[in-house]
Amino acid sequence: MRYLALAAIVPAVLLAGGTVSAAEIPSLHVTTASAKIQPYEPGARGVTYNEKLAPSGATLSVLAVSSSNGSTVLLTTRGLLPKREYGAHVHVKPCGPAPADSGPHFQDEKDPVQPSVDPAYANSRNEIWLDFTTDQTGNGLAVARVPWGFGDREASSIVVHETHTHTDPGHAGTAGARLACLDADF
Repeated sequence: MRYLALAAIVPAVLLAGGTVSAAEIPSLHVTTASAKIQPYEPGARGVTYNEKLAPSGATLSVLAVSSSNGSTVLLTTRGLLPKREYGAHVHVKPCGPAPADSGPHFQDEKDPVQPSVDPAYANSRNEIWLDFTTDQTGNGLAVARVPWGFGDREASSIVVHETHTHTDPGHAGTAGARLACLDADF
């Protein structure tokens, strides 16, 4: 996590729809990451696992502002398939050669049963859900706000999934295959 100058943090929080008190300034964490996705190779920050649904050269970008009082995460995409629904979530591990390498979803209150499909844990209040639908040119935008911060806990990537996120018991939090991944140190 990076600590940025006050001049950079306050506009980012305000842009994300939040407010800033003087007491919060030292505890704000800002994360930015952006990469064109490509087939995995060591050192790649953005990876595609499915060229058909997440083509090489598409761009994933994230801006996150987090404090102990809450987090706002903004995901933008360029160059994915046009007019298509995708799901996306923050995951606990960085991207790797296999889609499962990014581990499970980051959860504020961790479900003792993994993978988590219990709606009590796998929900948009306990996880970062960034579902989006691309426009006619393949660009997408999603914003998630939660009332908790990442702190020093493990949150290391955003994974783009095949479908919007399901909410029904036994499937809660699932969104189909992992299509692409972006390393982001939350």
